[in-house]
Amino acid sequence: MTQYDVAIIGSGPGGYVAAIRCAQLGMKTAIIEKYSTLGGTCLNVGCIPSKALLDSSHHYEDAVKHFEEHGIEIPGEIKVNLEKMIARKQGVVDMTTKGIQFLMDKNKIDVYEGVGSFKDATHLNITKNNGKVETIEARNSIIATGSKPSSLPFIELDKERVITSTEALKLKEIPNHMIIIGGGVIGLELGQVYKRLGADVSVVEYMDRIIPTMDAGLSKELMKTMKKQKVKFYLSHKVKSVERKGKEVIVKADDKKGQEVTFTGDYCLVSVGRRPYTDGLNTEAAGVKLDESGRVVVNGHLQTNIPNIYAIGDVVRGAMLAHKAEEEGTMVAELMAGQKPHIDYNLIPGVVYTWPEVAAVGKTEEELKETGIAYKVGQFPMRALGRSRASMDVDGFVKILADATTDEVLGVHMIGARCADLISEAVTAMEFRASAEDIARMSHAHPTYSEAIKEAALAATEDRALHV
Repeated sequence: MTQYDVAIIGSGPGGYVAAIRCAQLGMKTAIIEKYSTLGGTCLNVGCIPSKALLDSSHHYEDAVKHFEEHGIEIPGEIKVNLEKMIARKQGVVDMTTKGIQFLMDKNKIDVYEGVGSFKDATHLNITKNNGKVETIEARNSIIATGSKPSSLPFIELDKERVITSTEALKLKEIPNHMIIIGGGVIGLELGQVYKRLGADVSVVEYMDRIIPTMDAGLSKELMKTMKKQKVKFYLSHKVKSVERKGKEVIVKADDKKGQEVTFTGDYCLVSVGRRPYTDGLNTEAAGVKLDESGRVVVNGHLQTNIPNIYAIGDVVRGAMLAHKAEEEGTMVAELMAGQKPHIDYNLIPGVVYTWPEVAAVGKTEEELKETGIAYKVGQFPMRALGRSRASMDVDGFVKILADATTDEVLGVHMIGARCADLISEAVTAMEFRASAEDIARMSHAHPTYSEAIKEAALAATEDRALHV
């Protein structure tokens, strides 16, 4: 029986990063993955493929709507080749997953293909596709099995017309009308992809706003810009049935007045969040506890109730984000090596990759009001930037929330072009507990989108914004 210092179940961003860091720290490491490719949901059916389609559809939309204004004339009709677009997406996925395999080889990490499960606290069974079972011994284990799309109890996902994000990434036709249940990150991103390609898109959301976990100002601005893109929104609607009849899907919901509303489309994307995935782990054999939501219970060091077994990523509490899982994977590896790493969960940024992009870190205004913290606001519109006008990306703003007494930055919320990249400046500043004045006094290159951060900081510092 092969023995390891650490075995990791799951090869998503948390799992493979944990494996690399363990190997760097001198541990003999194994990683177990049930699928034939590494990278988990993120690389195979999540972050990477969705961004590939977002980029492709953005290019198409620019060609159809904006090229002429830029002085670019294309003779003839501009057409979408969806098959080729999906194939390009798959090429990006294949290249990325092969890159993870290269990293495993480079770091001398043993990769096992099969379903990993606990035989006991120090032995893992690996059930291969042919049914054969191999057992390995591991001094420590890390559960990194991620999450799967959630649904509603009354919805039958046929994965043809009533689909999850996984199927939405490989459709063979552009929908006529895609009904999206859920106004969160995944639904909005994929909805925008197919809206750009010509589909009618209706978003049915139970809450009174989209992206409800983010700052309310971002929710309002994103819905305003997506409405301009002709996406339809139905907020405060409780879906009660989804029925497929041939190529037609009928969704019934009650609006906020309790009146029934019927939506008819040819595809329904169920995007109501994700659930932790622990199926087949046999956690009870190791004595590992799960909570009522099916998440693995961990302490501040991401240790389960069994001291040599850890859990990270979507399968534990906290935001289901790839970069959060990566930080946790690194942290666990370093803890096992006797180091003293830490994670500030308040400073894990969140991003929505629509266009305009939405990004945030730290506290929202709603959270600050709830906790009674006195704060000041500095906000700056993207349309006031020369760079935004040059690129025709004028929607959005940057908002900085700072402590009313100390001026320390407590939260940064932004919507606009390249905000997914810009948010890192805010994270860096907040890691060093910068004040709004600190950011305001930094030189930002002109013309850039990042100038909006400086201007928002100036606005938070005695209302000193220069360009508005």
